[in-house]
Amino acid sequence: MKSAVETLNPTRVRLTVEVPFEELKSSLDAAYKKINQQVTVKGFRKGKIPARVIDQRFGRGAVLEEAVNDALPKFYTEAVNEGELNVLGQPEVDIKELKDGELLSFTAEVDIRPELEIPDYSGIEVEVDPIEVSEEDVDKAVEELRERFASTSAVERAAEDGDVVTIDLEAKVEGEVLEDGIASEVSYTIGSGELLDGIDEAVKGLQAGGEATFTSELKGGSAAGKEAEVAVKVSKVEARELPELNDDFAQMASEFDTLEELRADSRKRLENMKQYDQATQAQERVLDKLLELVEVPIPEKLLADEIETRSHNLEHHQLPQMGLDLDKYLEIQGKTAEEFKTETEEQAVKGIKTQFVLDELVSREKLNVSQEELTEHLLRRAASSGMSPDQFAQAVVEGGQVPMLVGEVARGKALATVVEAATVKDTNGEVVDLSDDEDEEETATEAVESTEDATEAEAESK
Repeated sequence: MKSAVETLNPTRVRLTVEVPFEELKSSLDAAYKKINQQVTVKGFRKGKIPARVIDQRFGRGAVLEEAVNDALPKFYTEAVNEGELNVLGQPEVDIKELKDGELLSFTAEVDIRPELEIPDYSGIEVEVDPIEVSEEDVDKAVEELRERFASTSAVERAAEDGDVVTIDLEAKVEGEVLEDGIASEVSYTIGSGELLDGIDEAVKGLQAGGEATFTSELKGGSAAGKEAEVAVKVSKVEARELPELNDDFAQMASEFDTLEELRADSRKRLENMKQYDQATQAQERVLDKLLELVEVPIPEKLLADEIETRSHNLEHHQLPQMGLDLDKYLEIQGKTAEEFKTETEEQAVKGIKTQFVLDELVSREKLNVSQEELTEHLLRRAASSGMSPDQFAQAVVEGGQVPMLVGEVARGKALATVVEAATVKDTNGEVVDLSDDEDEEETATEAVESTEDATEAEAESK
């Protein structure tokens, strides 16, 4: 076999392959064997039909077609390996010549990963938010905890903001009661915004036994997005009573003996959260700066596939779970279809660039992923998916997604390497040291995942 590579552009090549006919022998033998098992000829046992009879009865062309279909993937792979190409997706194959007994010639056009030049990234500088926790922040955290320990007691008065009401609901669309539009004994805190728009105004001022109607756009169910007439009946009104903020509350709501200790712990938790947010912010901004430094050609077909994947996932998986369609989503977001298309393309381009650049760094820095690192990442992904680690691991293995997970961890390590070399300061001018962050690589992996945002086109194409 002889092969040659022609570069069509930085992300696409054409392979020209010539195969001497004798190298097709094994595929020809396999073709005769396959046809033998599929056809019957009077006077011959199944599987024992001579090749000359198959040629006479079914045509040599059918045998050659079967043999070529069998042989092409092998010769294409050999040509890719010979040319040391990092291909993306499936090739477009064109058979140029097939001379029986002499020669098979074909071309294959395919996208490839572009060769990238990664410049010195040690000069990258970014600015992030400082870690500042105010007394107001601590007050809010303690108040949220206090809300969780609120008690309720029935009252014989009209419902007010903050009260908990028990209600029955009935929704009608165009005068017809919806099958899934009836709910009984629903507990609702007035002002929480957890139910339908307009319900707060409807129930405020009602006592137990009071009724009202209001119109609202349904957020989910069979008539999601439609205007409905909703009847509401209040069966109970309860006032919420908050516990006093004192040492007794601290002992009831936490492992601490005093309110002062509880507030100190709340401050520490808030500082840890802000530290995590700061690290994520630093990694995202360093990544943006890194991408600005590198010229990355984008394969057209890969980009088209990635845009299609993102749009499909949003429209057919994510939005239905929220009871929305694309039109309603765009209305809520305040975007036109054209703006959505442009934004999706920009996100797809950034996701592909991120993979290419960080994968190049993985190779250049010779970064490896240990079994322990892969296991830790798998456990985190399992937790976020709502599956048990065993279930998630089984799904990953059965789906052939282990290389994808390895890639995610490796790219996280690559980004962490760049962050360590960069200068990070907060808006107060203080240098931020992220080297003490024990979860730096995992945080970087999460930052990469959010940027790639389910970039699957490349993984599926391999």
